[in-house]
Amino acid sequence: MIVGTVGIHYLEGYSCLDAFYFMSMIATAQGPMMIPQSAGGKIFASIMSFISVGGGVAALGFLFGPFFGKIWRIGVEHLEEELHHKKD
Repeated sequence: MIVGTVGIHYLEGYSCLDAFYFMSMIATAQGPMMIPQSAGGKIFASIMSFISVGGGVAALGFLFGPFFGKIWRIGVEHLEEELHHKKD
């Protein structure tokens, strides 16, 4: 967020608050209300969108991965029990 905010601030001349708002809209995949006017700003915003959305997905996977892994294991065990009982 800091890199993106500073980059958009300098590339597009947005105020610090507007640059932060712009980056928060990109990072949450909502899409910004403002469109960068310069080619450099557009390229920078595009790169930052991939990095920030990818970072968000990775963070969610890190936080909730063990939880979903446990649910997956419980589901597999339950399915194996059902298949075992049907054979009997």
